[in-house]
Amino acid sequence: MRFVILGAGRVGLRTARAIRESDHEVVLVDPDETAVERARSEGFDVIHGDCTDEAVLVRAGIKTADAVGALTGDLNANYAACAIANQYDCRTVMRIDEDYREDIYRRYVTEVDQIVYPERLGAIVAKNALTGGNIRAIADIEQSLQIVEFTVTPESPMEDYTLSELELPGTARLIAYGPAGEPLRLPDADNSLESGDRVVVLGETENINKARQLIVGESARTQLGGA
Repeated sequence: MRFVILGAGRVGLRTARAIRESDHEVVLVDPDETAVERARSEGFDVIHGDCTDEAVLVRAGIKTADAVGALTGDLNANYAACAIANQYDCRTVMRIDEDYREDIYRRYVTEVDQIVYPERLGAIVAKNALTGGNIRAIADIEQSLQIVEFTVTPESPMEDYTLSELELPGTARLIAYGPAGEPLRLPDADNSLESGDRVVVLGETENINKARQLIVGESARTQLGGA
């Protein structure tokens, strides 16, 4: 999947790192030269320009992007960028101030698909909002250690196997299990994995990506708009 992140500051850059670690493509846009150079020093593709300029957004690839994250510190710029991206059929995720009325955007602003408060909940929330689907990051414990919730798909090589037969890679550990439509609970070795079931895994990023192949499926792609 391909994403455009508007704003290469603290929130945007952290979100871009999380997306890249999940093997997705990401392009950043920022008008500040210092922020642009910092992101480029980490190997990101960055466009230096106004995040509300349609020509700049087209250069960043919104015509083919799966989603656009307007994560600058400027509420007006974020809204304007989402309005532009909406015309290109992109999923739009908008950062707002914590004290702003989220319900106004949810009820009346059709150009914005999802609202996030990164300052309160962390960049991992912005990543979830952008990627959606059957993979949901729950927490970044350290830079390379995550807790991730996976949803079993029909493409999973472990479908119809029991949890006792699920051999997670490396030091990754299964910490919770939830049948489709039911709350998460402590895993039982005799539970079988069916399409729609959820499992929560703790592990390092490299092992998490391998666990995804086992639980979700090698060819499965995250679907936009999921939880």
